Amino acid sequence: MRVLIAEDERMLAESIAEGLRAAALAVDIAYDGGAALERLGVNDYDVLILDRDLPVVHGDEVCRRLAVSGTLVRVLMLTAAIDVRSRVSGLMMGADDYLTKPFAFEELLARVHALGRRSRPADPPKLERMGVLLDQAHRQVFRDGRYVPLARKEFGVLAELLRANGAVVSAENLLEKVWDEHTDPFTNTVRVTVMKLRRKLGDPPIIETVPGVGYRIR
Repeated sequence: MRVLIAEDERMLAESIAEGLRAAALAVDIAYDGGAALERLGVNDYDVLILDRDLPVVHGDEVCRRLAVSGTLVRVLMLTAAIDVRSRVSGLMMGADDYLTKPFAFEELLARVHALGRRSRPADPPKLERMGVLLDQAHRQVFRDGRYVPLARKEFGVLAELLRANGAVVSAENLLEKVWDEHTDPFTNTVRVTVMKLRRKLGDPPIIETVPGVGYRIR
């Protein structure tokens, strides 16, 4: 899942991002509404965590533009306002969920996961192919019954390959879904991660490289 945080309180934004990345999500940050709209126009996000009181372009206006654009991104609106009227107005202008500050990070993470499931066809709780079982809820991977410990990016890459159900996934698509916008698009990080993933999954190898196209699990 890829998340955009639009929040002008930099310490809060960085704290949320750190927690989401620890949960194996790809995260970008925008510190004003204009920057958020620019990123939303370029990148494919599953969830937008949107502070309502943003500079440059107000969070309400960001939400309105998304509502009429037809985008599939789900919006979790953040605000310090606690009255019912404010929450209702945020939902009416297109937000999918609402969270008041201060909040518990565990609740924010649960809401992000719930919105992410709504932004695309729901995955089964477990993905399985070629003897590999990936348990999304418990973040565990097994091959032929053997537990395989994976780093966060390795887990993310494997999940995307399993979701593809035998189709080829390009390196660009893996960068889009598993890494954030600060990753150099010309980096070899995808190739290196796939190499480590193959080594950990063991023999016989199941991840196939399709030259000039990408990777797949047949």
